[in-house]
Amino acid sequence: MISSTDGAVTAAPLRTSFRWLQLGMGIVCMAMIANLQYGWTLFVDPIDHEHHWGRAAIQLAFTIFVVTETWLVPVEAWFVDKYGPRIVIMFGGVMIALSWVLNSYADSLPLLYTAAVVGGMGAGAVYGTCVGNALKWFPDRRGLAAGATAAGFGAGAALTVVPIATMIVTSGYQHAFLTFGIGQGVIVFVLAFFIQPPRISIPPKKKQLNLPQTKIDFTPPQVLRAPIFWVMYLVFVMVASGGLMTAAQIAPIAHDFKIADTPVSLAGFQMAALTFAISLDRIFDGFGRPFFGFVSDTIGREHTMFIAFGTAALMLLTLSAYGHIPIVFVLATAVYFGVFGEIYSLFPATCGDTFGSKFATTNNGMLYTAKGTASLLVPLASVISTAYGWKAVFVVAVALNATAALMALFVIKPLRRSFILGKEAESVDTATASAKTSAKTETA
Repeated sequence: MISSTDGAVTAAPLRTSFRWLQLGMGIVCMAMIANLQYGWTLFVDPIDHEHHWGRAAIQLAFTIFVVTETWLVPVEAWFVDKYGPRIVIMFGGVMIALSWVLNSYADSLPLLYTAAVVGGMGAGAVYGTCVGNALKWFPDRRGLAAGATAAGFGAGAALTVVPIATMIVTSGYQHAFLTFGIGQGVIVFVLAFFIQPPRISIPPKKKQLNLPQTKIDFTPPQVLRAPIFWVMYLVFVMVASGGLMTAAQIAPIAHDFKIADTPVSLAGFQMAALTFAISLDRIFDGFGRPFFGFVSDTIGREHTMFIAFGTAALMLLTLSAYGHIPIVFVLATAVYFGVFGEIYSLFPATCGDTFGSKFATTNNGMLYTAKGTASLLVPLASVISTAYGWKAVFVVAVALNATAALMALFVIKPLRRSFILGKEAESVDTATASAKTSAKTETA
């Protein structure tokens, strides 16, 4: 059954400061799981140097982590809708700590892969819950709220890149896994006690020209039957694949370009090219998520997608041609991640706009599995680079991003508007027919 939000409770005033506090705690939780994905690249070569398993075999752990993180989110979201966010986030805190503790002791690939599964379960529990909760608290600013929450995941690793890299050099990667794993898990576990969903249904703003929002809450089965969901899913996969590949392989790419340890000076700072790039990538990624979310709240989701995806294609093309130049490598990857991370704000916001707030956690969780699908291409990048070089990998990613940019404007935009208006008209017709039937029954 399709349920309308027309009867949402509107009389109770929003506790504005409280919902921003909820958003802030969600952001901190997201920052605590960021290293599981964005700090991983720092460990790849040290693990390979210690055990000689090969990059491709080690990167399979990254793929397993992302697949587990994303594909289990709908299940975890179901628990959120039934039992609330607190217990799910507490579970996530325990699992992310356990994951890195296992990584610190992993002396075989099976154990490394097991740790990836455990970490994926924990990260997915935290990620899906925090983003879904933000969508429910901020239906009037979905892009900004989802972007700010996702920024915690995108930029959360920025402050810890240098400490982790330093600890790996001075104390070994095993000690870095153990120390940061326990610390991250404890913080998430404690914050879980204070996170809660809104107690009333908060209605979205009146529909705007560039920002159509449905008045209907679609259930997960209804969403899965909607063609627009699968078009959005496809575009998500196309864009996410390039970003996940770059995030996971940035250290190997820099080493193969022979610039990883080359000093780069920029804005008064000097660091090795790889460390500088990863630090700036996290900062730009974190900034880009709320920024593009805010922009999309103003000019529309699809127009923002076109700008971001197009810019990403240009930056990947630049890396393909001039990535061997240290300063270009640092700046191009920074700009690329600045426009890549917006998929984690735009797609949740678009999902909420298209399918409603009531089941936003589960519906967005289903869409988020596209990230897991995209992660399956990460090991393939290592294979292609070995055979044809990194330029071939970048060219493929350029084509995917350019195509996604065009699809945003010419496929998603008209199809989504048609879906929203069509379902609303259908709902009105059904209500009218039901009223006429009731009137006839009463007359008879």
